[in-house]
Amino acid sequence: MLPQQTQHILCAAMIQRPLQPTGIPMRHDVRLLPVLVVLCIAACADSEVDGGPPGPPRPVPTPLVQIDGSSTVYPVTEAVAEEFQARRGGRVRVTVGVSGTGGGFKKFCRGETQISNASRPILEQEIQACAAAGVRYIELPVAFDALTVVVNPQNTWIDSISIEELATMWRPEAQGTVSKWSDVNPSWPGHPLRLFGPGADSGTFDYFTEATVGKAKSSRGDFTASEDDNVLVTGIANDANALGFFGLAYYSENRDRLRALAIRNGSGPAVAPSLQSVADGSYTPLSRPIFIYANADAVNRRPELREFVEFYLTHAQDLIREVGYVPLPDEAYQLALARLSRGDTGSVFEGHSEVGVRVEELLQRTPK
Repeated sequence: MLPQQTQHILCAAMIQRPLQPTGIPMRHDVRLLPVLVVLCIAACADSEVDGGPPGPPRPVPTPLVQIDGSSTVYPVTEAVAEEFQARRGGRVRVTVGVSGTGGGFKKFCRGETQISNASRPILEQEIQACAAAGVRYIELPVAFDALTVVVNPQNTWIDSISIEELATMWRPEAQGTVSKWSDVNPSWPGHPLRLFGPGADSGTFDYFTEATVGKAKSSRGDFTASEDDNVLVTGIANDANALGFFGLAYYSENRDRLRALAIRNGSGPAVAPSLQSVADGSYTPLSRPIFIYANADAVNRRPELREFVEFYLTHAQDLIREVGYVPLPDEAYQLALARLSRGDTGSVFEGHSEVGVRVEELLQRTPK
């Protein structure tokens, strides 16, 4: 190949004065001019590639794991994500968003995320949406949570509440008819009853209504709703007549601003929400498992995603305690790791929640 400078000189000369082979009239040179220009430009470009200094290497993009969904599961997954990224020295980036369990499943079934946080099992319509989009998933319980019913510290008339009283407050028929505390229990004062709770896209809302009213999403609509549990905390903390509910971790972080109520279920004693009452099974029916759902095909295709899920299940116990949730028994995590290793897809819940079921029993079932 000619030196780069020589090629440039020849190209310039050919463009300025096209070569005229012997015996060819000049008019043909004009027709050849565009061809010569193109060839010269290509030759000059090639010479710069071959002979010029090498450019800087293109940066390799950092692998990204995208997670969204439940605000209840968020503190657990965020803690795991921070620890995982710290141990990997920034070689993998993990983002964790909050849009509620239902909102998270919408993104997950559209393929926008690889993991969905869920505070209740995947529902039938979500199963169908994922199937229509070709998204297969692995269902993995990761911890226990206690739905915690809270009031303002200025509330002096109630320390415990029954499931029946919660149903009286929250059932659809209560809208417009149950507006004072005394409408629920005549021994309570006639102060206004102001309710706060997660929105309709929340798995916590689904589970609470099923456990109290008897049907998921069956609720009055005239309450202050938010997918952000911190908004609920602030609302209840600023209203002496308020009552609301959310996950145990958010109460634990704000116990100086709120007061948790013990729960009476049937003729049993009132049981306060705590790590111990959830672990020993006495806090029923408001204790429940919480989940992550992993995209099965992405787990098989992306080593960093599989590594993250394995890290989650292996280190969950210590990290879950740090954020105020109850870890599963060791056996449950081993069964979950085995499910991940086998790639068992589907759900053991068949499209609906089950109140009061044990996680170890669920993990022994075959997903469908």
